[in-house]
Amino acid sequence: MTWQPELDELKRRQQFAAKLGGERGVAEQRRRGKLTVRERIDALVDPGSFREFQGLVGTATYDERTSELTDFVPKGAVNGYGAIDGRRVVINAGDFTVRGGSGSADGSGGLGAEARPSERALEARMPYIRLLDSAGGSVRGFEELGRTYLPDGNSYTYLDVELLRAVPVVSAALGSVAGLPAVDVCIAHFSVMVDGISQVFPGGPPVVKAALGYDITKEDLGGPQIHTKQSGVVDNLASDEADAFAQIRRFLSYLPSNVWEMAPYEEPEDDPDRREESLLSLVPRDTRRPYDAHEAIEAVVDRGSFFEIAPDYARNRITGLARVNGYPVGVMANNKQFMGGTTDVKGGDKVIRFIQLCDTFNLPLISFADEPGFRVGLDMEQAGIERAGARLVIATVESRMPWLTIVMGQLYGVAGQCQHRSTGMFRRYVWPSARWGSMHIEGGVSAAYSREIREAEDPAAKEAEIEARMQAMASPFRTAEVTGQDIIDPRDTRPLAVEFVEDAQAVLRTQLGPNPTPYKP
Repeated sequence: MTWQPELDELKRRQQFAAKLGGERGVAEQRRRGKLTVRERIDALVDPGSFREFQGLVGTATYDERTSELTDFVPKGAVNGYGAIDGRRVVINAGDFTVRGGSGSADGSGGLGAEARPSERALEARMPYIRLLDSAGGSVRGFEELGRTYLPDGNSYTYLDVELLRAVPVVSAALGSVAGLPAVDVCIAHFSVMVDGISQVFPGGPPVVKAALGYDITKEDLGGPQIHTKQSGVVDNLASDEADAFAQIRRFLSYLPSNVWEMAPYEEPEDDPDRREESLLSLVPRDTRRPYDAHEAIEAVVDRGSFFEIAPDYARNRITGLARVNGYPVGVMANNKQFMGGTTDVKGGDKVIRFIQLCDTFNLPLISFADEPGFRVGLDMEQAGIERAGARLVIATVESRMPWLTIVMGQLYGVAGQCQHRSTGMFRRYVWPSARWGSMHIEGGVSAAYSREIREAEDPAAKEAEIEARMQAMASPFRTAEVTGQDIIDPRDTRPLAVEFVEDAQAVLRTQLGPNPTPYKP
């Protein structure tokens, strides 16, 4: 006697589950231009590496007379282990073909329930990936339960919060994502949405209509033009689902599997002593002329290794991951092409999240600084620029990872202060084009010498005379005479960055484990 009948039953149930939400649900998914949940997983992970768990959870229908299974609708998600570039990950993928991906029948909360995907990722110290395609909770769930319920999702969301301190967490919005899944988009270290098929909101157009009385499309309410450019809710935009999966794989390639491990090293193909002539003339003498800080980044990091994060949001600040002589690093820069590179509230928030990312996963940070200061004006006062500035100061001070600042141009005020750290491993090099101070000389002279200028026979000539005198004192060489500041040939930036990153490895090994400052998206 064998257990073959039971194995046959197992196979039958697995075949039911493989049908997802049925032919109509799958057809609707394709009509919307979206892959099915299992196609997505196959496209993301290494071939043959996915092993599903909790695959038998769902709603079964039995023959009343024989008690035999007649139908089975799986839960609105597919969970399992997989591998990306050989490294194990945990995947939680929503299935919109089953009740819009609603979590009402996900098998959670029952007596003796197996561990959730988030719990497994935390226990095994594996990266956690959410492929979100879910409308969130549904009133249909009330009918199934025969009652309503108190919102108590934090009884398991706390695991998602703990994950942020332990392993890389990625969220991909691959359809209309509403309710709690919309919040899950943000409870991550990196997020991406897909052009043409993705929207994110707490409540969709019907909810907006009921609450506020106006009609709006899903795209206008929560499309990529809102969340990757204006709100900053989502980091990156992908052209299609394949691009989204490629971005996820690339993001994870710079990070360790968990905070107890060093970031993955790759044998470099770039010359560590490479000196780029273009850096000698990159920064214009006229501070009002913009230049592209991406050119400085590309000239210093390993060729082709820079992966930008949130490129369309707060474009006055550049953030991303790269490699320097094979070692993963975080990179940020002031972008003079947008708002002169000043730091506003959105730019400050973007930088804070990025500093936290580098600090959580022990990545050395290289900052290409040309900081005119915090953005001024009535709109910034209304947005609370002082509180945003205080938060940036605190994030800088609390960080621990090795930090290198390259001062290419201006460095003024409290925003300039946020390019320095007095604790831990910190290095700073300046180019001859650098200028700094508590405030700009151009604006400061008229305020500090207002009476002398006002009483002069030629106020304009007097102001110009004072400015010229002050500008002579602004030479970086005068600062170096007193402070020992290292002024370098810009072409030496890459060799010095390589030296910094190599020296940083010994420090990073002492900082492995959960960061004392929790990551907060």
